Amino acid sequence: MRILKDALSFGDLPRSERIGFGVFVGICLIFPWVITNAFTQAVMIQFLIFCLYGLGWNLIGGYGGQVALGQAKNVGMSAYTVALLMVWWKIPFWVSTPLGIIVATIESFILGYFLFRLKGHYFAIATICVSLVWQQLFINWEWIGGARGVELPIVDTPNFVYMQFSSPVYYHYFAFLMVLAAIFYMNWFRKSKLGFQLRALNSSEDLAESLGINIHWIKVKAYCITGIFAGMGGAFYAVYYQYIDPFSVMHLELSIMIALMTMIGGAGSMWGPIIGAMILIPLDRYLGAWLGALGVTGVDFMIYALMVMAISAYEPRGIWGIIEKARKKG
Repeated sequence: MRILKDALSFGDLPRSERIGFGVFVGICLIFPWVITNAFTQAVMIQFLIFCLYGLGWNLIGGYGGQVALGQAKNVGMSAYTVALLMVWWKIPFWVSTPLGIIVATIESFILGYFLFRLKGHYFAIATICVSLVWQQLFINWEWIGGARGVELPIVDTPNFVYMQFSSPVYYHYFAFLMVLAAIFYMNWFRKSKLGFQLRALNSSEDLAESLGINIHWIKVKAYCITGIFAGMGGAFYAVYYQYIDPFSVMHLELSIMIALMTMIGGAGSMWGPIIGAMILIPLDRYLGAWLGALGVTGVDFMIYALMVMAISAYEPRGIWGIIEKARKKG
């Protein structure tokens, strides 16, 4: 009961943050009825999915200070589990999704247990390497579709059992509910023992260890929770697009986008991932579509990198750090 109360209580936050949260909820609730353009609705759903990814990465990358650049593998693990269970045995979404999340979490636990023996850039490089290895395995693993990917069987819509709908409105609200649950969890997390422990080891691992904190176990635990968030997003991705392949759910660019988005918004802050997704996802989708029509590739990531460098040079805590500075001056 105490955990639920802490998760739902925003009373300790400044009034401006509570208003901002209310505005965010209000916009998400009315968006599909006000904006009827199909492409814009799709961008909004992608924004919500990346909010979920970013909130999860913020645990280990923001609060924990560990630069993990392999989040895409967790998305892919869950997405493939959900898709394959539906294709092979017609297992419903509501049964396959928990299994997909469990697979992503177990993989995170095993990987984290060994990789967190490394520190700094060695850990970051190791997460990239593991993610690339998983992608190559899935590309060459014919048993699960290989490079062709997996296409989900089409059922009569609307179908809540298999989460297939003819209207994007259903997907929008389901994604919004997942993000809302993630925000409530993060609201509890920042006041929890784990939250304080992660912030302590982010400040100084030696000091945290001297206080009796098992820094290795705390990192592994946070990494597993990050895997749960990615698993939720991966399961939704599979049923939303009804098709997955290693290039869409396990590519390195996805991992980098999740990290960049959170750092631009403000890693280690509650609202940073949402702010980052609010900027990068529409920019990526509209700019990507425009550059793609011109036959230009790779420029969008150069723009994101320049944004990160410019914001980091001015305020290492990202846009949320700029907002906090302005609020204190005001």
